[in-house]
Amino acid sequence: MWTACELGWLNLRGKPQVALAHITVPCESLNLIESKSLKLYLGSFNNTRFADAVQVAARLRADLTEAVWRGGVVHSSVGVQLVTADRFDAVPQGELDGLLLDRLDLDCEEYSPAPGLLTAAADEAPVSEVLTSHLLRSNCPVTGQPDWGSVQISYFGPQIDQAGLLRYIVSFRNHNGFHEDCVERMFIDLQARCRPHKLSVYARYTRRGGLDINPFRSSFPQALPANVRNARQ
Repeated sequence: MWTACELGWLNLRGKPQVALAHITVPCESLNLIESKSLKLYLGSFNNTRFADAVQVAARLRADLTEAVWRGGVVHSSVGVQLVTADRFDAVPQGELDGLLLDRLDLDCEEYSPAPGLLTAAADEAPVSEVLTSHLLRSNCPVTGQPDWGSVQISYFGPQIDQAGLLRYIVSFRNHNGFHEDCVERMFIDLQARCRPHKLSVYARYTRRGGLDINPFRSSFPQALPANVRNARQ
């Protein structure tokens, strides 16, 4: 899930229009959209005339769908929802639900992804937990700039050691990876090391260049989380 905060175009009379764009990209798509290229693409709308926001959304949907499935068969469309300026005051804000791991007072020494830090109580009864942290940080593999985020892990299964999980999240601090790849790696590592029966990983990254990226990965079918901006976004 992407939020584009710097979308603008001209109406047919040449008057500038602005909107937020909520964009959802299917996880099974062949390609990722690199954020800088998306920013440049959105910038091309600035002096382009459109009849209305519906036409803008349709153009975004068509172009982005073509991009993420380029080289293969289109299986599903990119979702695009525009929030026009008259509805800005209705945009919700809130924090991720769950028990905050950051409350733990512990030492951290690993700053490259270390799945060996993850453990779970396989010999005990399964539990259902939602755990969150605001200490996620990775680096853009293109620019080397830091990407800051909050992450939510929801699972049912053997209880995951919280201290190890927090250290694991912190271990991404010097890792170069796209937002989507970082969440996918967390999901795979948690599945392999902790073997939950159900697992979802959801991250909300802070905005850079007018864009925030919020990947979501789940082991079972469910609705996407509400696209609610947090305080750092």
